Amino acid sequence: MRWWSVANFVSNAGTWMQLTVQNLLVLQITGSAAAAGLSMSVQAAPALLISVFGGAAVDRWPRRLTAAVSQALLGAVAFATALMVALDRLDVTSLMVLAAVTGVVATVDGPACSLLGNDLVPREDVPSAIGVGALVHQAGRLAGAALAGVTVGFLGTAAAYAANGLSFLFVASVIPFLRPARGAVRPAGAAKDRGAKDTMSVREGLTFFARRPRLLALAGVTGVSAVFGRNYQLTLAVLVTGPLAGGAGSFGTVSTVLAVGGIVGAVLGARLRRPSVRVVGALAAAGGLLQVVAGLSPSLAVLLVMVLPMAVVESVSDTAGTAVLQTDPPAHLRGRVLGVWGSIGTVWGLGGPPALGLLMELAGARGALIAGGLIIAGTIGAGHLLRERRATVPRVSPVANLETAA
Repeated sequence: MRWWSVANFVSNAGTWMQLTVQNLLVLQITGSAAAAGLSMSVQAAPALLISVFGGAAVDRWPRRLTAAVSQALLGAVAFATALMVALDRLDVTSLMVLAAVTGVVATVDGPACSLLGNDLVPREDVPSAIGVGALVHQAGRLAGAALAGVTVGFLGTAAAYAANGLSFLFVASVIPFLRPARGAVRPAGAAKDRGAKDTMSVREGLTFFARRPRLLALAGVTGVSAVFGRNYQLTLAVLVTGPLAGGAGSFGTVSTVLAVGGIVGAVLGARLRRPSVRVVGALAAAGGLLQVVAGLSPSLAVLLVMVLPMAVVESVSDTAGTAVLQTDPPAHLRGRVLGVWGSIGTVWGLGGPPALGLLMELAGARGALIAGGLIIAGTIGAGHLLRERRATVPRVSPVANLETAA
């Protein structure tokens, strides 16, 4: 698990370095911010369309081999991009094609690597392992964003892509030496949990997800939070540079506090032994209320005080939700359930920023934060009350009704 965490840190740092450089590269080639946004959408689009098939592949194929091959393929794409940049052969079309290929491979790589990490610890330690993964992700994000500027400044844009390629190859070289922990939930041992009618098809994953109230509730909580909150890089940027009259440096400070809060939240999330949808909902509602207070901040100093607990609550909620998602389904269905989740999450990722941008156009940055936070807390609260009401209503059987009528 230590080797896997180190490998993931290196990979995350390389990925965030490339993502940071990619936007700058598109702007350099086209001079269009819209083209930069389009490249990100092209990379995310495959998850919307074929993520369920990627999850089915993870359930069907050997997990370590699948993760190693997908990492090697992502490394090859990064090296190809680096070569084209170095030779000055990269144009918008080829960049979009490479982004699409990356998105397709990621539909398999994401669930494969997520579940592979869970195989390395005993069953009871899976929530903690997921928390460690969240911590590694946040740390890699900070390191990658910082390294991007240094690498481009001293070695050029091609070097950033080549470094990301090396990070993928490092992960691929570590995977063959990983061994499942004693007591881990191994996919090969999940056959006895598998029903005779399970043919490893996409339909089984879709059916399980649609008939699982816990997962549907988790999707609802995460969806409303993703659309009306969480996009703090957008809402807080407008708030800081607008009503609070700050500049790029001020927003950089806010972003740093958000990252620190994310790391603290990941550490706290790793200590959750029994995460549940109720915990995720309570944390998401608390985050919505904190967002309301942040929207009312009269100064940058007050905003900074509010941003830290917002980021902590969001990170713990995300860690708890991921733990529920990866442990609730039977072992033989987890890849497909993660595939379904990938498609749903892509809808939120693509639809959330435009919806929030429209809300800011109508209500301003403060109004968007306040209204969004109230919508999150109100929706989750209403859902909880409805569930409690249904749980307390006694169910009367038809036979009892006949006896009463008689």
